[in-house]
Amino acid sequence: QVQLVESGGGLVQPGESLRLSCVASGSTNSIYAMGWYRQAPGKEREFLAAITWRSGKVHVENSVKGRFTISRDNAKNTVYLQMNSLKLEDTGVYYCAASVSQTADFSSWGQGTQVTVSS
Repeated sequence: QVQLVESGGGLVQPGESLRLSCVASGSTNSIYAMGWYRQAPGKEREFLAAITWRSGKVHVENSVKGRFTISRDNAKNTVYLQMNSLKLEDTGVYYCAASVSQTADFSSWGQGTQVTVSS
């Protein structure tokens, strides 16, 4: 079992930046990849980005590419989501997730951290 705890959310104005963190604990040696999702009010959960735990291979969805960056620090068992040039529509709850293999779905989830972009 992998436990995930997100932090770093908050209230920001359009154009500002935030960095979200997600610390993994438990069976971290079983992690294949970690990802970030968000759920905006009244909308379904949306995949944003993922990074493989060992090789650091990155995928970022086109919807946030160029503004959001995913990275990891294996020594700290932490994955980050750097969000720049935030827009009103980036508001939502941001979730961290982990998968245990290339073909497995993300099966471990954090509790989420709220990001609110408002002028």
